[in-house]
Amino acid sequence: MTSSRPYLIRALYEWIRDNNATPYLWMNATMEGVVVPQQFVNEGQIVLNVSPSAVVGLDVDNEFLSFSARFSGRAMEVIAPIAAIQAIYARENGKGMVFAEETGDDDDPVSPPPPPPPPVKKSQLTKVASEKSVKSATTKRPQLKVVK
Repeated sequence: MTSSRPYLIRALYEWIRDNNATPYLWMNATMEGVVVPQQFVNEGQIVLNVSPSAVVGLDVDNEFLSFSARFSGRAMEVIAPIAAIQAIYARENGKGMVFAEETGDDDDPVSPPPPPPPPVKKSQLTKVASEKSVKSATTKRPQLKVVK
């Protein structure tokens, strides 16, 4: 299957914008294919404001993210593989999503979820219900007495 990351990025971007917040992307700037202004890279990471007022032509396809923006007054084209994006979140409240590191091993089998529990037969339900009613009938309940 294809990666769900680009779909989630697009959906979260729209959700953040619909809530009048500022979408930020946190990226691994050291990954091959990443083109970002190096003077803003800190410890191999970069955080970018990708709101419509900050970027032009934001395009998030299934392989790459790209847009144009101004950095210190100079126009620059930013390009990054989708796998370089580590998180998308709202600047105002931090709501968003951090992505797990992609291994690139799309051929590795994914463990299926555990099977559902076997269905319970009506006879088993009646037995459990009757055991509970017998137990509750034999349990003494507290009683209130009127004292004059």
